[in-house]
Amino acid sequence: MGRWQDGRATLCINGGAAGTINESTAGAIDESTAGAIDESTAGAIDGSAAGTAAPPVAAIPLEIAASYRARTRGLLGRDGIDGAILLTPAGSIHTFRMRFPIDVAYLDRRLRVLSVRTMKPGRLGAPRLRARHVLEAEAGAMEKWGLRPGVRITVEG
Repeated sequence: MGRWQDGRATLCINGGAAGTINESTAGAIDESTAGAIDESTAGAIDGSAAGTAAPPVAAIPLEIAASYRARTRGLLGRDGIDGAILLTPAGSIHTFRMRFPIDVAYLDRRLRVLSVRTMKPGRLGAPRLRARHVLEAEAGAMEKWGLRPGVRITVEG
C-alpha cells in the first residue's frame, strides 16, 4: 500500500463470515453435519470459496484525510457527512466542538476493524495501541453498514 493522499474514494465493506465459509468454518464441518447441507449451500463449500473474502456488502462515499491539516479539521464545522471520513495515520480522536454524534471505527494497518464506538460531541476517545487509521461517520451509520470488529474494509479510487 502506497502513501495516502487527501481526496475522495469509495469505501467497500467486505462481509466477514456472512455469505461464505472460510477455512476455519470449513474445517468444522464433519460427516454428521455434511448430510444437513442442502444443494444451495453446497456450492459455497468448494476449494474456490474456502479462505476467500465475501463480496463487498456496501460501497460508501469516502473522504480521505491524510495531511496534518485535513486530519486536524476532520468533521469540525460540519452539520453532517454523506458517507465517511478516513483519518490516516491516527490512533485516537476527539469530538470537541463537533455538532453531531459520530460512529468511530479504529482500524489496524491492514484495514481490519478493531473496535467501533459511538461518541457524543465533547468527548475524548481512548487511544487504541494497534490502530493506524480511524473511520468516522454519522451515528448509527456503521451499524447499518454492518461494520463490526473483525470486518475488513477496502478503499477504492
